[in-house]
Order: sequence, then structure tokens, then C-alpha cells
Amino acid sequence: MTSSSEAPGLLDRIDGPEDLRRLEEPELAPLAGELRRFLIETVSRTGGHLAAGLGTVELTLALHYVYDTPRDRLVWDVGHQAYPHKVLTGRRARMPTLRQKDGLAPFLKRDESEYDTFGAGHSSTSISAALGMAVAARRQGLDHKIVAIIGDGALSAGMAFEALNNAGDMDADLLVILNDNDMSISPNVGAMSNYLARILSGKVYTSMREGSKTVLSTIPPMWELAKRAEEHMKGMVMPSTLFEELGFNYFGPIDGHDLHTLVTTLRNLRKLKGPRFLHVVTRKGKGYEPAEADPCGYHGVTPFDPATGKVEKKPAGKTYTQVFSDWLCDMAERDERLVGITPAMREGSGLVEFARRFPDRYFDVGIAEQHALTFAAGLACDGMKPVVAIYSTFLQRAYDQLIHDIALQNLNVLLAIDRAGIVGADGATHNGAFDLTFLRCVPNLVVMAPADENECRTMLATGFLHTGPAAVRYPRGTGPGIKVGRGMGVLPIGKAEVRREGRDVAILAFGSLLAPALAAGESLNATVVNMRFVKPLDEALVLSLARTHELLVTVEENAVAGGAGSAVNECLARAALAPAVLNLGLPDRFVEHGDPKQLLAECGLDAEGIQRAILRRRPRGVAGILESA
Repeated sequence: MTSSSEAPGLLDRIDGPEDLRRLEEPELAPLAGELRRFLIETVSRTGGHLAAGLGTVELTLALHYVYDTPRDRLVWDVGHQAYPHKVLTGRRARMPTLRQKDGLAPFLKRDESEYDTFGAGHSSTSISAALGMAVAARRQGLDHKIVAIIGDGALSAGMAFEALNNAGDMDADLLVILNDNDMSISPNVGAMSNYLARILSGKVYTSMREGSKTVLSTIPPMWELAKRAEEHMKGMVMPSTLFEELGFNYFGPIDGHDLHTLVTTLRNLRKLKGPRFLHVVTRKGKGYEPAEADPCGYHGVTPFDPATGKVEKKPAGKTYTQVFSDWLCDMAERDERLVGITPAMREGSGLVEFARRFPDRYFDVGIAEQHALTFAAGLACDGMKPVVAIYSTFLQRAYDQLIHDIALQNLNVLLAIDRAGIVGADGATHNGAFDLTFLRCVPNLVVMAPADENECRTMLATGFLHTGPAAVRYPRGTGPGIKVGRGMGVLPIGKAEVRREGRDVAILAFGSLLAPALAAGESLNATVVNMRFVKPLDEALVLSLARTHELLVTVEENAVAGGAGSAVNECLARAALAPAVLNLGLPDRFVEHGDPKQLLAECGLDAEGIQRAILRRRPRGVAGILESA
């Protein structure tokens, strides 16, 4: 990025990968510097995922330089590491709109660019998707290349190993690149590894290796000896054994910031066939001192000062995540059976302080949501009281384990479900839009939705002390500002509370939308109920309201289809009551990224939207109220 007084830089000449491929290789290094500065400046204004992308600048340049994209397919995992990819594929001018409404998506999106070959906001999908593309290419007789780029964290998920196992068994023509930013290479080892990678991926070595196979395969003892010798030599200098056993030819590790080594190695690997695995070591936050010093803190950032790295002041008020963090530590002091589990989201889920104070009771299982829940089930079987801190959107990945391993056995596991409802800038892949729908149909499970911060703490205690599985789902960010107590009081299971007495219309609010429901209720003189429990539902109160009101309105920050409102509908149907019912919630579409307040308003879930929806039904009582007013 240049100012008006500066001469145009290399980056200004890049409107797509074809422009990149016109450069001479020595020009890639200065281009990497420009790209890194551009990312820092842009993300400092928009917020977003910074450190991972800074670490993949050289790798991204090398991939688009060597491969004929978009004809060749690059399949990025998650998208955290793919901001440089967005910049180089014709979206540089739109980067200031990143994560904003109607702007660039926070992750990769197929309908945003032909270079985004597979959309993903959840990790560990790249190898499976790339394998599918490789098989599709083979079936159609196409010769384009397929590359999956996956991070070391994403590789911890079982799905990634399932795909590796399948790809090796199928002898797929596929390159998997491991972007490893969790280990460092010393200069000596790095130089040797780079040299070996170039040699092992080169034409001479490959020809000798394949020729030896042909010759020695006719002499079984000699072939077995040569094979063992090769494995022994490679095993001494690189961690290849696992991937070789899965059927991949392993190369690396190489320095992911050495452009010459990257380009040379990728050129060689592009000529090869079959399953190949390239181990690339990068540094998260590379080139920006604050991010290098704190790569975790700069993984996902709000707007910040690029000169100092200082993040803009966060909004006042305690977030629901902080409420959970405080409660977890307080309850852990009271009950030694409590253990905390996270699938690689310690910071996001509020487990930092718990991990510091109770390290022997803290378990980060990696990006392995299925394992997290069954691990919790095993702990519960033998007397522990596990609390699983998990995002709503990530819980979707462990649904079978929730049903089969926890609920079916009625085990004492508490799910603390963060990021329920609209999350804002992370968009459709991270919105917690479906948890009430898929949770409420599970037997034995208590499902709660707090309306404020203090109620969140009370519900966490209620769920933890309840016999059997329980779930508390709460939104991202701050609540209405209710002071949080320090006690461990509990709620009676399945009991709602009437927060406002009115007439004709009863608004049944589930969780975070109680505040706008109360505001709408004041305008319409409606009864407003804090339902608290999605399961078990307070059926007695619902039926009573149905008999005394003309219209029941359910409000939830969850998909309308099958959600809490549907539970009310089913209750009324069982009782053969037929009052007018209006179900308000998230629409039957994926809500994209943007400011949460704006998105909720567009979904009709702010006070004005709730009021408008009720007035459109125009029951007699409301019409009378407005006329008298």
C-alpha cells in the first residue's frame, strides 16, 4: 500500500495471480514485505484474524506463483491463514470492508471468488474437501493440481486424520501442506531440512527412487532392504514415519519464510503424482513484533493502533464469557470434582484464569469436539463433574457424542455454550443459530438461556448441581449490565418468571432477547415472560397465558424452525388449545457478517421489530390499546 507521495509498489501491480506470475522470483521477497504491511494496516482498522495470515505471506505467494490458480485448486483450512490469499486474488481494494456488512467475508466463500475453492469457517475440512476434488478430477480426466493447506492446530482433529488415511489408501493425486507455526527450526537444522526437501522432491532423486522400485521389486529381499534403509535415513532427520505409514511421500520440514526454498520445492512437487505431504514451518505473526510476541493475543483482534499494537478500548461491562470464567473458578474452589474442558478455545471460552489456578483440572483436548464430549462422559462415569466450554457452532460437530455418550447415559456433564445467537463479524459460519433446535429434542437434557449476566451465573450453578446433563447457552459480548452476585443460588428446574403483567398479548422471551421484548411490551401493554428454560418448558404457565391472552409471541435468538417457539407450539397442540401464535427468531437463511445490533434489527429482533411484527397481526386488544392511547 502506498501513499500519494510514494512510487507505486509491487503490490499495486497485483490484481490477480496471473500478475504475480509475471514477476521475477527475486521480486517476491520485497512483495512479501509490502503484503505484510498492507495486512497490518488493513486489519488494524477492520479487526480480524491477523497473526496466522502474517505467518503465511511467503507460502501464499509461492503457491500462487507456482500453481496455475484457479485452474489448480488451493484448499485453505479454516480461513484464518488466508487473508494474504484474498489480497492476491483480486480483493485488495475491498479489504477495508472485511467482516463488515455487505463487505468481504471473514473466511473463504465460494460465491465471493473463484479462487475460494471451498468455504470453511470450521477447521480440519481441507484435506477431505481436497481429496474429493482430486477424485473428481481423476473421474473427469482432468490434470489440474489439488493442494490442501492445513495448520498444525487443525491437524489435531480426527477428521483430518480420517482424510489422510483415506487419501493414502486411494493413492490420490494430492499435495497436503502442513503449515506448522508451533515449532521453530534452528538455522543448522533448517538449512539441512531445506536442502533435503529440495533433493528429495527433485527429479533426479524421484527418478532414482522410482527406478529402484522397478528394479528391486523383482528381488524381494533386496527391495525390502532398500526400503528399510530409505525409511531409516529419512526417519533420522525428519518426522516422516506417521505420514509415510498413511501412504504419503513426506517432504520437509522447510522454512516457510524462505521464498526460494518454497518455490523450488513446490515446483518439484507439482510435477510429482500421488499423495504428497509437505511440512512447512512458519512463525505466527511474522514481521509484526507485537504479534510475534503474543501470537495468541493477535490471532483474532479488534481494531488497533498499527504503530504500537495497542488494541482499542473494549466496551465497558462484563461479558458473558467473563461471567462464566468467574463462576468456573468460584465453583472449582467449592467442588474438587469440577474439571474444565475446552476444544482448543481457552481464551475465547474464558478458561485462562481457570487454567492458571487449577492446571491439574484443566484439559485442552485440541480441535477435537467429538473427543471433548466423550472424554467428559468418561470423567463423569467415574465421579468427576466436567464442564465443557464450547462455542455453539462447534458443538454442532459433537452432536452424536452429546446424544449417545452423554444424554443416553444421563451423565453429569455441563455444557457452557458460548457465542449463541448472532456473533457479528465472524458471520454465518460462527453464528450460534441452531443449538436450541438441536438440543431441545434430546432426552434427559436440561436447556437454559439466561436473560442477563447474573442469571447466567445462576443457571451455570443450576446446571452444575443438577443430576444429569445440562446446557446453558449465552451470547457473545456484554449483557444488559445487571450486576453479578458471588453466590451459587439455583433456579427451580423448568420454571419461568413473569416480568411484566399486561393484557391481550403475551411475549415469551427466551434468553438474550428479554430486554427488547420488555421494551416492546411496555409500548403495547403486553405481558412479558422470561422463559429461562427451553427444556423442560414451563408448560403450566404457557397454558395459563394461552387461556388469558389473544396472542402468544415467542422471541428467541435462534432459528425459528424447531426452536423454542416450536416447543410452545407443541405444548399448545398437546393441550388442544389454539390461540393466535407468532414465532419470532432468526430467519430460515444463513445470516451473514456485520454489526450484531444491525443484524438483529434486520431480523426483526430488536424492540421496534418485535413491536412491528405484533402490530402486523393486529389482534383486537392491541388495536384497542393504540386507539385509546
